[in-house]
Amino acid sequence: MSHGSHQDRPAEPGQRPGPSADRIVPPSRGDGGSSRPTSRDVARVAGVSQATVSLVLGDKWRGRVSERTAEMVRDAARELGYRPNLAARNLRLGRTRTALLVVPALTNEFFARVYAGAATVAAEHGFGVVLYPSPEGVGPAKDPFASARAALDGVIASSMAAEALTAIRGTDLPLVMLDSDPADAGAAAHVNLDIADGMRQMTDHLLTLGHRRFVHLASAVTSWTFDVRAGALHEVLRGVPDAVVRTVPAPLDVGAAREAVERELSRPGPRPTAIVCDDDILAAGACKAVRRHGLRVPDDVSVTGFDDLALATAVEPELTTVSLPAERVGERGMSALLAVLEGRPPAEGDLPVRLVVRDSSAPPSPA
Repeated sequence: MSHGSHQDRPAEPGQRPGPSADRIVPPSRGDGGSSRPTSRDVARVAGVSQATVSLVLGDKWRGRVSERTAEMVRDAARELGYRPNLAARNLRLGRTRTALLVVPALTNEFFARVYAGAATVAAEHGFGVVLYPSPEGVGPAKDPFASARAALDGVIASSMAAEALTAIRGTDLPLVMLDSDPADAGAAAHVNLDIADGMRQMTDHLLTLGHRRFVHLASAVTSWTFDVRAGALHEVLRGVPDAVVRTVPAPLDVGAAREAVERELSRPGPRPTAIVCDDDILAAGACKAVRRHGLRVPDDVSVTGFDDLALATAVEPELTTVSLPAERVGERGMSALLAVLEGRPPAEGDLPVRLVVRDSSAPPSPA
């Protein structure tokens, strides 16, 4: 800085004698390592009180401190790289109490249930939840924060690809990720389902029925949750010497899934006895393809889903699937955000899932 010493002039309201303005005092290091600069560090460098820092950086200084003092505070903040935590400030002041929930699509029932769970917990704590869609969860999501940054306390992102969250991570807002890669260090907290266990339960169920020829109808959307499903399926089948599996990708659409399975069933050679789908929407398309091919579910081909949407019991036969507690995901996500904002550790551990056996799976027909 270039303001020179200010110790030879009277202190202004909220100001205390401090170090020379041209001498930078490094941020405090409470645990021996580097830490994010705080308003206390800015106050020490500028030689003013924290109250003065709050007035200046909150743009409420006019008529209360001088232009010179305000400039010193701003210079100190720039020098230290200090950025006010808008989320924490708003929570203390009780001004907004609003969370943003980012989802891949507004039309998917799973995300509607996640929202319902988050909104329930939010309401219990005087918070609101705003929904924001990101295309396919792959993005990149447009930045919703240019005009609304100060109106949010935090962000919850459900089933999103990491690269879709670049704009969100560039903010000061705490981020809680749901159904996402727990190894990603960019989030303040993670809430996950035991997706791998769900696929293991499904695969074991089909193996016990006697199936050995599988098609994996995989989601064409690249995301952690679908990668985990594929990994768990292949891991189980690797331990079964006579099991074979062929992966067929398809967009998350009934029509696209039907076309993909019709092509697969038209291939030469032995047909699969079980089609393991990454979600119930794909499974509905697979069932249509089996029927159009002149075959029956489950007599000729078993078809299984994942998620246990309302669709699972709307189709005929009803789908064997894996039930995911979507509302609990939303509840845990909002609770995790509240914990982060209040400086508490969020709850840990994956949420359990369960296999639901219905009429779309049965032992394979004799060859």
